[in-house]
Amino acid sequence: MPDYGHELLFSVSFVPSAHQADTVVALTQLAERAGLDLVTFSDHPYQPTFLDTWTLLGYVAAATESIRLAGNVHPLPLRPPAMLAQAAASLDILSRGRFELALGTGGYWDAIASMGAPRLTPGQAVDALEEAIPIIRAAWDTDAPGAIAHHGEHYQVTAPRGPRPAHDIGIWLGAYKPRMLRVTGRLADGWLPSLPRLQSIGELGEGNTLIDEAAAEAGRSPRDIRRLLNLGEELPAAQLAEIALTYGVSAFILAVNDPDRLQRFAQETAPAVRELVAAERTRTTPPQLPSTATARNASDLAATPTPDDGVRLTDVRVWDETTRPTGPAPDPTRRYTPAEQANGRHLIDVHDHLRGELAQLRDLIDQVASGAIDAGTARSHINTMTMRQNNWTLGAYCESYCRLVTMHHTAEDAMVFPHLRRSEPALAPVLDRLQEEHHAIHKIIERVDRALVSFVGDPDGLGHLRETVDLLTDSLLSHLSYEERELVEPLARHGL
Repeated sequence: MPDYGHELLFSVSFVPSAHQADTVVALTQLAERAGLDLVTFSDHPYQPTFLDTWTLLGYVAAATESIRLAGNVHPLPLRPPAMLAQAAASLDILSRGRFELALGTGGYWDAIASMGAPRLTPGQAVDALEEAIPIIRAAWDTDAPGAIAHHGEHYQVTAPRGPRPAHDIGIWLGAYKPRMLRVTGRLADGWLPSLPRLQSIGELGEGNTLIDEAAAEAGRSPRDIRRLLNLGEELPAAQLAEIALTYGVSAFILAVNDPDRLQRFAQETAPAVRELVAAERTRTTPPQLPSTATARNASDLAATPTPDDGVRLTDVRVWDETTRPTGPAPDPTRRYTPAEQANGRHLIDVHDHLRGELAQLRDLIDQVASGAIDAGTARSHINTMTMRQNNWTLGAYCESYCRLVTMHHTAEDAMVFPHLRRSEPALAPVLDRLQEEHHAIHKIIERVDRALVSFVGDPDGLGHLRETVDLLTDSLLSHLSYEERELVEPLARHGL
């Protein structure tokens, strides 16, 4: 399945509990400060313990400045489309273009009927939604002549147009069945399913196929439709990146009620997913070269592995480097296309990022140890952190970096290495050794975590933390060089 190329969005979803109204608003503000793109609220008006979602949206719009807002999702039978269009446009104007409209057919028919709305069959509910979307769009189109004139089976509307929203509001549909998926392809701007409601992740691919076919039949590009996904639980960054690249999902929405989980999702998972997806997009869209460009031989891969300089900061050796196996020698006559060169370069680019992060980590430790920076200056170097003193700022940064390394190794073990094993069985001894080193590095990271605990509670623990990070530096840099030496050329041949 394709990657549709949309900018990645990371969002959280909250239950609009009336008993915890202040908490819901505070979590929304925290989501904005943490750098998330969107916050959504479930909408079940027949729940007496819930706030009205539309009222809540207006309130949090006034209490925030930049984060985008949406319901998740609004049951159409409880709100006539012309009124819904005016409410959505008004909220978009008041929030300065931050509202998106997510709709569903309803589903909970006993509860919907109990609120006075008509009871519809599933087929009638889809018919009504298909009627409603053009009515909503017509209400927003203030350049069109005359009033809205719709005479359908479910809605009779003769009303003036307006107001126009502050931006082109996206209409996202919560859809699962084939007919609703085809409506999404014909009429909507986004598809918003929930992962727990799917039988398997593969249903995303099946849904994409129906949406894309319907879009093409309607003269639209499948890229016109953003793919969003409600997550039932936290997933590793590598898995989210795989979902983005395989199924085209570009907006991940995590249901949370815990501030720590929210911040971890915003400040660790989201950046890691963005990095993985950006690297793969770069790899699969190499620079356009003149038509006369030719492939190059193995001596010029346009990707030079970083050599191990042999410098070690500690006397501890986690492994015996002399026992590292080597893979088959590359064919000296092998020629590489620009795309293959990019495949090889990708591993070095990811490793260079890890090396740069490690250098920043070590520099921050040195500055704190020497007293060269105070808490405010440390925060300016790591503007995503909100800690109030050097110890906590440094500790949070170390922990974040260690998780980044772990996610990178997890992605290799889970996706890249199995592919190389299938493509080139002779690489198995190298891949086995690299995985062993991954496990060893993870044990060192656990030691860093323990040293962080001591350091945060006792400033005298800085020396032990420095020693542990020195060991991580020795081991990680050695490992990255070995991995590049052995895998850059095979990746060029076999891809990721």
